[in-house]
Amino acid sequence: MATKNIAGIPVEVNEEGYMSDPSQWSREIAVELAKEENIELTEKHFEILEFIRKEYESGVQLTIRKVGKSGIVDIKGLYELFPGGPLKKSSKIAGIPKPASCV
Repeated sequence: MATKNIAGIPVEVNEEGYMSDPSQWSREIAVELAKEENIELTEKHFEILEFIRKEYESGVQLTIRKVGKSGIVDIKGLYELFPGGPLKKSSKIAGIPKPASCV
């Protein structure tokens, strides 16, 4: 594990840059992580991130299909918000571990 300074906060991350402790997550950290992915967060992004965090905390196995059925955004919209790996990028920005369904 490595320590990375994100939004002025020392955060433990794994070798892929995913946060080791999801409880350290904040909107400020999300904004900084999104910048690394060339994504400018909107309220729609935050709705998805909060949904993903809630599902993760509930122990639900995350999939693109599950997020697409959230009622927040469809699968096409998820790809538009988080291009080039929507579940992988959204999970990273949400401060949770990479889902098992992501390679």
